[in-house]
Amino acid sequence: MANTRIADVIVPEVFNPYVVQRTMELSALYQSGIISHNPELDALASSGGKTINMPYWEDLNGDDEVLSDSGALTPQKITAGQDVAVLLMRGKAWSANDLAKALSGSDPMKAIGDLTASYWTRMMQKTLINLLNGAFGAGNMTSKILDISGKTGGAEKIEGASFIDALQLMGDAKELLTATVMHSATEAQLRKNNLIETIPDSEGRPIKYFMEKRVIVDDGCPVKTGKYTTYLFGQGAIGLGNGNPPVPTETDRDSLAGDDILINRKHYILHPRGIKWRGTAAGSSPSNVELATGSNWVRVYEEKAIRIVKFVHKL
Repeated sequence: MANTRIADVIVPEVFNPYVVQRTMELSALYQSGIISHNPELDALASSGGKTINMPYWEDLNGDDEVLSDSGALTPQKITAGQDVAVLLMRGKAWSANDLAKALSGSDPMKAIGDLTASYWTRMMQKTLINLLNGAFGAGNMTSKILDISGKTGGAEKIEGASFIDALQLMGDAKELLTATVMHSATEAQLRKNNLIETIPDSEGRPIKYFMEKRVIVDDGCPVKTGKYTTYLFGQGAIGLGNGNPPVPTETDRDSLAGDDILINRKHYILHPRGIKWRGTAAGSSPSNVELATGSNWVRVYEEKAIRIVKFVHKL
């Protein structure tokens, strides 16, 4: 296989869906149910435009009325709101030098596909953390944040009781929160305190839990001057839609340099449900810096319908 070229093994019609599916399979956030893949979002991600409008019905409100044989009930309106997601358009190119090991494998296309999928899994997780930084910077998201980092005497640290306080921000909807994403240093400290439980899944793979919530470790979680951010999520809190770039995958060759090149592009939606994008990207699609800017976001769902909580603490 020493002379195998990328163009010889990459079949775009097979490679593209493989990478998309494999990316989701490799994502712990997807496997935990935090990120929910939605075919409707797939369609929206492929419909064109930089932003995607997602109308929704507001919940019914107002007190009930006493029935009377001398008067009629007073009809009230059901109102509609609009959530807005942004289309993320990203791409990456690699030369054959970077993929040398893949080209020496027994199944080069699978090897390259796995490398590409693993890369996009990491990038999407990084994008999500930036997106959350921005979403929780929205002016009307303060009620979804518990910050105990300024306390003293041990009250500033993450442990069982303070974690329950973070869950309580959801009130009677707190059981909707099923998983938590934390920095590896946070997970390590909880493990030292014997607060992490490991339970094998149906295939025998170890799954970590803290206070009955699945633990996902990501060093992209913000850390600043000893203050750590941990996120709590409910099932489907983040919507995922996979779009179709005009040319998702291309191969090229620099004959003079003797390099093979693989180009991969992604169009996708990764959206915290109920937190509306209202920013304007400087380019064709928001950068991670723009996603992390709080003024670009505003909460539109009522508080308990947002299945995400931000918990800031020390170790």
